[in-house]
Amino acid sequence: MKFAHFSDIHIGGWREEELRRINVDAFSKSIDICIQENVAFVIIAGDLFDTPLPSIDLIKEVASILNKLKEADISVYLVPGSHDLSPSGKTMLEVLEKAGLCENVFKYKDGQLEFTIDKTGTKLTGILGQIGGLEKYKLRELDRESLEKEPGFKIFLFHTMLNEFKPEGLDIVEAESYKLFPKNFNYYAGGHPHFVFNKKVEDYGLITYPGALFPNNFKELEKFKHGGFYICDDKLNLRWIPVKLKDVESLYFDADNKNPLEVEENIINKLKNSDIKNKIVTIRVEGTLSSGKTSDINFKKIFELTKSAYFIMKNTYKLTTKELEEIKIEHGNIEEVEALIIKEHIGQFEAMKPENEKKLTELLIKALDKEKEEGEIKAVFEERLIKDIFPILGIEDETKQLKIK
Repeated sequence: MKFAHFSDIHIGGWREEELRRINVDAFSKSIDICIQENVAFVIIAGDLFDTPLPSIDLIKEVASILNKLKEADISVYLVPGSHDLSPSGKTMLEVLEKAGLCENVFKYKDGQLEFTIDKTGTKLTGILGQIGGLEKYKLRELDRESLEKEPGFKIFLFHTMLNEFKPEGLDIVEAESYKLFPKNFNYYAGGHPHFVFNKKVEDYGLITYPGALFPNNFKELEKFKHGGFYICDDKLNLRWIPVKLKDVESLYFDADNKNPLEVEENIINKLKNSDIKNKIVTIRVEGTLSSGKTSDINFKKIFELTKSAYFIMKNTYKLTTKELEEIKIEHGNIEEVEALIIKEHIGQFEAMKPENEKKLTELLIKALDKEKEEGEIKAVFEERLIKDIFPILGIEDETKQLKIK
């Protein structure tokens, strides 16, 4: 018996049509591989989509791809990830499940999880991922004992960063311990952090992250070039299957003490001597110009030289001038960007201790991360928001008399 393990597919994650197309094609190719490999079932450990409400065109394409598995009698089991869910808990995955194209194994009530049993006898369950890592509360109240006692080949799906296995550079991202998971499962199918990892852990089993199926931002394109997924069998023989539709050529330029024309010439010369035909090309320019403005670099002229490339993109977030140096951060998911911004600016409010300021900021972000419920009028929604925010700010009695005009 073999099964495939995907996570962080992020369909619709790219604004650029060329990269959005590759993302969908990578998913389609991966499913073809699963059918050729004759896997018994497919696992998706969160973030099939990049947003809770993807476009109709993307939904149709994903449904068509999943239908290939259905026709091959290959089941799909998943848990929602933090990108799949809206703040109110709505997800397009419910539509796909109603169509019989997948099954959500997160079946949870009052700390109890149910098992979903595949035709092979494999037993699956798991915890969904939520914005801000809020799934930790469900993990902490979970009745682990009943899950641990269940016999048979068991798989636990999760969409959470684990403290014990954090990759370098993600030290400030909130995470939980694998010790919150039930023991005695054979395979722990992880998602959320975009890196490839597997390790057998005593009393638990094989804990894995397959990484994103396709890089989801500029930095990931530079670092990983492409993505992939795992195929595993009931003996826990594990293979990572790379999925590469286009080569990536990543070019870096140091602009320190150079003027815009010098930087422009460096980029042009490098491109002329690089094989970029039908490749994704990333250009990163960093440093402090000796003179001029960053906009003086003629990227329109530079891009004219890259017509043979499949797609070209630039990153100048760390390019500045001596006249103006501003704080900038890399692309990342919402949680990473929020954490970086808080870390960078904490301590600027002199009337409050930094640790209290950090806590207040996090609470406000959480309180404001809401959307209107179905049928809820604007005035009621605003009143609900304010009633949540006032106690955080130490304003209590006012909420009882609050009227929104």
